[in-house]
Amino acid sequence: MIIETRNLTKYYGDVPAVKKLSITIEEGATGLLGPNGAGKSTLIRMLLGLLRPSSGSGTVLGFDIKKEGIMIREKIGYMPEHDCLIENMTAVDFVTYMGVIRGLPKEDALQRAHETLYYAGIGEERYRKIKEYSTGMKQRIKLAQALVHDPEILFLDEPTNGMDPFGREEILEIIKDISKKGKNVLLSSHILPDVEGVCDNVILINKGELVVEGKIKELLERKNMLEIRVKRNPEELLKNIECEYEIFGNTIKIKDYPRNIYSEILKNAAENNIQIRYMSDVRNSLENLFINLLGD
Repeated sequence: MIIETRNLTKYYGDVPAVKKLSITIEEGATGLLGPNGAGKSTLIRMLLGLLRPSSGSGTVLGFDIKKEGIMIREKIGYMPEHDCLIENMTAVDFVTYMGVIRGLPKEDALQRAHETLYYAGIGEERYRKIKEYSTGMKQRIKLAQALVHDPEILFLDEPTNGMDPFGREEILEIIKDISKKGKNVLLSSHILPDVEGVCDNVILINKGELVVEGKIKELLERKNMLEIRVKRNPEELLKNIECEYEIFGNTIKIKDYPRNIYSEILKNAAENNIQIRYMSDVRNSLENLFINLLGD
């Protein structure tokens, strides 16, 4: 366990941004999912010790988020959602500067700046001033500065914002590689395919509250869906079968169905002379899970 919160709450005036949030994050790559305004950035800032909770508690790598924020930030590489860049500096000077701030000797920081910028996909361009960069290139600089001090955990807040499809895929591949090399990653995003492609675990929050957390693979298996189309009498097809379903005309969508449902459906179809025109498992995705859970 690298991160834990218990009833973590943050109010802005009378408005709750995070409400009694209790989560546990294990080693590996974890996606922090939620619609815009769900409380993701507020949660990250509390975990970094940059924002004091209204109530509740939390730890990051065993450090108390209320009392030991400086020690937490020494161990974390943070890529914020919004620009944190100094426009008149070159990329290599800026990342070097961030390395020095985090305690690296100047020579080591310079070497690491070159390494992390190259790793993030910035070659000779690293000598240009940041104000000359596109939004996508600035995202790469933000990733490089998060990596410069070789942190134990990366907090990435909307890392693909403003990137074209090619650049987005490149950044996601880099994040995958970081995770494969044993670095812990907390990826905050509202872009579901980004999380599904990179992370093993997911935390879904909405309006500051926990909706679900767990391993993505297990959550998707839990929410399998069976779609059936019949000629008539869809209700009769599910007679005496315990399952959660919805009927749209002559189409039936069944969620969380038992393993023996196929034989039961075929039995009911034969007994009631119901013609099945189509029956198939619908491949689930994080997007479908997201819609179903928030719809509930």
